[in-house]
Amino acid sequence: MDLGIAGRRALVCASSKGLGRACALALAAEGVHLTLIARGADALAATARELRERCGVEVTEVVGDITTPQGRAAALRAAGAIDILVTNAGGPPPGDFRDWSRDDWMRALDANMLTPIELIKASVDGMIERGFGRIVNITSAAVKAPIDVLGLSNGARSGLTGFVAGLARKTVRHNVTINNLLPGPFATDRLAAIAQAQARASGVAVDAMLARRAAENPAGRLGDPAEFGAACAFLCSASAGFVTGQNFLLDGGAYPGTL
Repeated sequence: MDLGIAGRRALVCASSKGLGRACALALAAEGVHLTLIARGADALAATARELRERCGVEVTEVVGDITTPQGRAAALRAAGAIDILVTNAGGPPPGDFRDWSRDDWMRALDANMLTPIELIKASVDGMIERGFGRIVNITSAAVKAPIDVLGLSNGARSGLTGFVAGLARKTVRHNVTINNLLPGPFATDRLAAIAQAQARASGVAVDAMLARRAAENPAGRLGDPAEFGAACAFLCSASAGFVTGQNFLLDGGAYPGTL
């Protein structure tokens, strides 16, 4: 299926590893030129090199932290006029809410709510003027079914979800859509870190905890990041112009609800 976005330009955040990298790979395979930002220079360079060699697209690398004003400014300056924005940032650490200070909450809000909003603010009007825009926010399955040890993430990402729900209905008439992707248990470094914390709390090995997570999922496995990237690419496609303000849960069927 031709997604109709070859030659478009995208900014993909936190894209050297994990789900951000998977989204970048899927977009590059469709001929999208990319600006990537991540904190780790080596991993970022390796990802950028792979995309150029495999897909023949233009890839601009920005080493920086997208959750800081300086990082956002550098990424937006390098990306220029973008057609596609994929927001993403590492989630806050797990823990008990009794141990979190106001500063902990502000860091979570900055990373997982306010940073995406700032990036949308900086790019959405240009998309509207050009008559095409696709914004995809990588949030979390915890928006749909909160995870007790991820209270910082639950709160910050739910705030972003509420903001998007209002804005997405205003931009769609200009062919600018805004949607959220809610990952469940995908095989990423983030999942491994959460499993490590859970393993310590329950006194089991990390490998055993990951195996348990896989076995408990209705799919009987963890998600492949490539599956997530494919979903992102579709939401960024020319064919997805009638889809906006939605929360797409990719969790192997773990969420038990009807709606």
